[in-house]
Amino acid sequence: MANGDDAGKLVLRVAVGLLVLLHGIFKLSAGVGFIGGMLAKAGLPGGLAYLVYVGEIVAPLLMIAGVFTRGAAAVVVINMLVAFGLVHMADLFALGKQGGWALELQGLYLFGALAVVLLGAGRFSVGGRNGRYN
Repeated sequence: MANGDDAGKLVLRVAVGLLVLLHGIFKLSAGVGFIGGMLAKAGLPGGLAYLVYVGEIVAPLLMIAGVFTRGAAAVVVINMLVAFGLVHMADLFALGKQGGWALELQGLYLFGALAVVLLGAGRFSVGGRNGRYN
């Protein structure tokens, strides 16, 4: 069943990577000024907002390719934890209109990336199952 496990890892890392990447692509056109404002409100330098490009563009691309996969997924986890802290704390224990967790999308990104950290890229990746870059 090794091929099934590796196929599952491929699906997971590509799905999470692609979905997070789409948020990063949006921020390329819209900018990160609103994130800088939230950081400033939290007493942090607004320039840190540019790190969102690492967490939402560079790291997802590495995850999709399967290169430095665990580290890239860890960056996505950190990115999501910062997003939770800056934007979503008020909804942390809230339910949505349809009864699900109000942060289910963000939670799926967070826990999907955490699963990739724990599982690695698998055989179907540029880095390979036990590759030097995984």
